Amino acid sequence: MNIYVGNLSPETTEDNLRQAFEAFGQVLTVNIIRDKISGQTRGFAFVGMPSETEGKAAITQLNGTELNGQTISVEEGRTKPRPPGLYNPRGGSRGRGRPGEGRPGGFGGGRGGPRGGGRGGPRGGPRGGPRGERDSGRPRY
Repeated sequence: MNIYVGNLSPETTEDNLRQAFEAFGQVLTVNIIRDKISGQTRGFAFVGMPSETEGKAAITQLNGTELNGQTISVEEGRTKPRPPGLYNPRGGSRGRGRPGEGRPGGFGGGRGGPRGGGRGGPRGGPRGGPRGERDSGRPRY
């Protein structure tokens, strides 16, 4: 179970968090998020616990408690939704898949050349060109 811990003090270390959460069960990971440039903590962290029941117990017991002089907020971590249009291993509905993979049927089907899929020919279709550019917005039948 992924647990979000917010409003952390700059003095809080991974060991402090691990000790606080180990009172409720096994802790797999502790990751304090830091600024890439300065290396200072950004005030939140993620704790990984294998058991969901232990994780929920830790959330209810530690939320609103004090750790290193700060009242922390503890809640279940949320997964970040993937933005549309990025790499999709199944090809997606826009005809973009792994380069060089022709997918039969649908958009992006056809033969797919070494530089990407397309609509037919070895280089991406009648208007595809060498890089497999898309058609000019005409309806596809």
